[in-house]
Amino acid sequence: MADDSTKIMSWNVNGLRACASKGFTRWLGRCGAEIVGVQEVRANEEQLPKNVASPRLWHTAFHSAERKGYSGVGLYSRRAPDSINTRLGKSEFDCEGRVQLARFGRLVVANIYFPNGNGKARDNSRVPFKLEFYRTLFAELERLRRGGSRVLVMGDFNTAHREIDLARPKANRKTSGFLPNECAELDRWIDAGWTDTFRHFEPGPDHYSWWSQRFEVRKKNIGWRLDMVLASPAAMKFVRNATIHRTVMGSDHCPVSVEVDPEIFG
Repeated sequence: MADDSTKIMSWNVNGLRACASKGFTRWLGRCGAEIVGVQEVRANEEQLPKNVASPRLWHTAFHSAERKGYSGVGLYSRRAPDSINTRLGKSEFDCEGRVQLARFGRLVVANIYFPNGNGKARDNSRVPFKLEFYRTLFAELERLRRGGSRVLVMGDFNTAHREIDLARPKANRKTSGFLPNECAELDRWIDAGWTDTFRHFEPGPDHYSWWSQRFEVRKKNIGWRLDMVLASPAAMKFVRNATIHRTVMGSDHCPVSVEVDPEIFG
């Protein structure tokens, strides 16, 4: 990272307490980020160890689901956010603890845990819910864009956008995460001017951020690129680089990041 750039990171930790037992706080202290968003926290703030809930020199905020042990997002930042909004105005989404819209000056960091389309029976029954969440969030982010904010949307999108974004696309065309209507929703975001920051800098294959925990597929790099940072046009002007941190362990996902010009805060 260039000395004058600022790193912003996202990580689905697959249970923050479990990730903490595998070195999360040590990683946090060494990652060099100004802002870190985590998803799938799966705990209320009071259930977290003190050094995880409020580590020294970090401002923290957590938003948990009403259902215990489910979903949840958290934000760590070296600077205090001006404000954080956790609501989209629809109770079916707001109760699931999936959204943090954190304002830092002119920058809005949207830390999002997008729904999975699989129902309890792995039957794609939640795909309509997932797509409606996407559309509702999109409308809110477009409102922020129109208001002059520079917006970065980061998190676990639970969708691999194109065939290059998963190791076995043909075998997963009927699997939530790579259904045609899910991919088309991401197309709609890109067509509206949002930039997939990683693909802006890296067009090549074999870059993934999630691997099944079975059959050592991570070692074989049979994965999916589900974790992304999207930038609005006003924010993209300040983005210098984007990275997938494949070697970071502690979850079935790995962190992703962008490096930005500090002037993005305005």
